[in-house]
Amino acid sequence: MASLERPVCQIFSFQDCKTSPDPIFELPAQCLTPTSAPIVIDNGSFQTRAGWGAPVAEFASPRLLFRSVAARSRGAARSETQIGNDITNLEPLRWLLKSQFDRNVVVNFEIQELIFDYVFTHLGVASEGSVEHPMVLTEAPCNPLHCRQMMSELLFECYHVPYVSYGVDGLYSFYYNNYHRNIHPPHTGIVLSSGYHCSHILPVINGRLDAVNCKRVNVAGSQAASYLQRLLHLKYPGHLAAITLSRMEELLHEHSYTAVDYHEELEKWRSPDFYEREVHRMQLPFSGKVPGGCVSVEERQERRAQQLRRLQEINARRREEKLQQDHVRLDKLMAVQELLDDGLLDQFHKSLVELNMDSAEELQSYINKLQLAVEQGRQKLLHSDGAEGKMEVSELEQPMDEGDGVMLMDPDFPEDTLPEKPANVVQPMFNMAEYHQLFVGTERLRCPEILFQPSLTGEDQMGLMETLQYVLARYTPEQQEALVSNVFLTGGNMQYPGMRERVERELLAMRPFQSHFKVTMASQPALDAWYGARDWALEHPPGGAAEGWISRQDYEEKGGEYLSEHCSSNVFIPMKLAKPVAARPAESSITTQTSTAASAGISMITSALTPSCSTVAADVSMVTS
Repeated sequence: MASLERPVCQIFSFQDCKTSPDPIFELPAQCLTPTSAPIVIDNGSFQTRAGWGAPVAEFASPRLLFRSVAARSRGAARSETQIGNDITNLEPLRWLLKSQFDRNVVVNFEIQELIFDYVFTHLGVASEGSVEHPMVLTEAPCNPLHCRQMMSELLFECYHVPYVSYGVDGLYSFYYNNYHRNIHPPHTGIVLSSGYHCSHILPVINGRLDAVNCKRVNVAGSQAASYLQRLLHLKYPGHLAAITLSRMEELLHEHSYTAVDYHEELEKWRSPDFYEREVHRMQLPFSGKVPGGCVSVEERQERRAQQLRRLQEINARRREEKLQQDHVRLDKLMAVQELLDDGLLDQFHKSLVELNMDSAEELQSYINKLQLAVEQGRQKLLHSDGAEGKMEVSELEQPMDEGDGVMLMDPDFPEDTLPEKPANVVQPMFNMAEYHQLFVGTERLRCPEILFQPSLTGEDQMGLMETLQYVLARYTPEQQEALVSNVFLTGGNMQYPGMRERVERELLAMRPFQSHFKVTMASQPALDAWYGARDWALEHPPGGAAEGWISRQDYEEKGGEYLSEHCSSNVFIPMKLAKPVAARPAESSITTQTSTAASAGISMITSALTPSCSTVAADVSMVTS
């Protein structure tokens, strides 16, 4: 935490970073010789990271980093959809924002295709005919077979890629950091991965993911940002438009921290000195000009005169339009009256029906009224401007004098009714800068806390550490010791200061007395998944029957949901559908030749078997769904 030497008043400004469009790179020659280099894509729910899996220092980091979102102007066509860093401002007031994810699973493959097009175009890969590069792609833990089938269909059928490999981002980061810490395989540990939409607990035993005991917690970075926005909206209702979701994400990334002991840390904030020392004042942009602050009497009179002139012009325009409409209406009625004068009774009665009138007397009465209105309109247009100006003054002052008690509630509202103050009276100064400041105090630790206490936001589920305790209870004591000896934290939502210390404190409380555990943090929690996928692609080149790669032939023979397993992948569990056995013709002929008693016995057996048959059908429908 902060020391006493820090300044008492800490004022910060929002960076409001504007993204610049990504450059379009040329296809490097090193990625074509001797074989095509793999394209490595970390398809994250918050950010997409893409680059080359080539053993060249230039490609040791991802070349593209952009938000996993597509933006379209309201009412625009698909051709105007913008992707990634081409979107200058992500605020949804102007854009319709869509992501390919639902929670952490890809379901919107139209957006996913647009993101692939963006990646291939900016990496310099021509995707019109086919993409001649293998692809390493991350997917969600325990990804549904249907989602993997749709992704494989998109890659093999639309882009004609030669090989595809799927892996879990948290496991890629786990093995990458174990390698750099010189931990020798087989690796055993438990991965706590927290991203933008979900958090996962992934136990790894002897180098393979134990998919049966994986758990997901539906609380992560997006819920923390929404919670912080809700808190500040309630605290500052006058700045609703300025408290945007992107600024809340900036507050979380730059100014929030995780309390080692939540209740003890909240008690510290009760102290005024601690509050003044630790509160972060976020300065919102504002205009220093105070409306009506230093306005002279002459300026007010000039503004009033301008308002009168505008009001006179508006009224004159409305009168002209009304007079023109009355003229058109009068001409139409006079034309109907001429039909009566000419003796065309049929056409006259037909026109009366169209005008919704009953008789010629009603028509004549309406014509007289219109003539009178037209004459009065002409007289008003010819009337002198002086009398009209007096009338407009009374009309302008009427809302203030006969309104709904505005003067009684706020006497400062009508400025012209107040007496002029002498120049020597000292008026109190209003600090506009302080009015446009957000005091972010306990919100700095309350929002990251929802990862451990989802009930703060109304979520009815266990927190991350409670779920970890539930997962550990499913193993033997020896396996628990092996798992907690390597507790690994990764994911962008794990970057809060104090996160590692908080996990260690929670583990100390839940583990038996004098038991040992070790908690490590990823070197780069948001990027290590891409680095791990790149290292795996360099160590396992595609070709032949290489482990972890799905070829075009495998896709055609084994289906789109097929997965070639490797150390960082999910576990492939094929879906088996029970097929009903058709009755043989011989059995039907024997049944027809039986006696009456035998047929009664068979009917009893059939009725007894009916529940089991329905159960089998229900099982088949459940497997199919």
